[in-house]
Amino acid sequence: MIGLNAGHRYYLYKGPTDMRKGFDGLSGVIRDAMGRDPQDGSVYIFINRRRDRMKLLIWEAGGFMLYYKRLAQGTFELPRKVENDKGLAIEWETLMLMLYGISLEKIIRRKRYRYAS
Repeated sequence: MIGLNAGHRYYLYKGPTDMRKGFDGLSGVIRDAMGRDPQDGSVYIFINRRRDRMKLLIWEAGGFMLYYKRLAQGTFELPRKVENDKGLAIEWETLMLMLYGISLEKIIRRKRYRYAS
């Protein structure tokens, strides 16, 4: 499958990431710094120090897939909430707002049903 959707779990790495890292380097960050399994099907999000580049790493059937976005202008806004030292679980909608440059500051979410997993 090529493409991401709300069915995936998303984890934002809290620190700045060297964008020269590839599949193996980012997998090492996931294992060592985040304490997670890079092959669990979750999407892992990495942002550089200047916040103008973003990489998303996901394991799909048979191998890793890497998405990379470099902004021509502006920066990515990061969520202020810090869940723990290992990373922040974020929603699909939050990732989309970050990618499209929409402010995360005053988002009001209406009540919706969520299945408890």
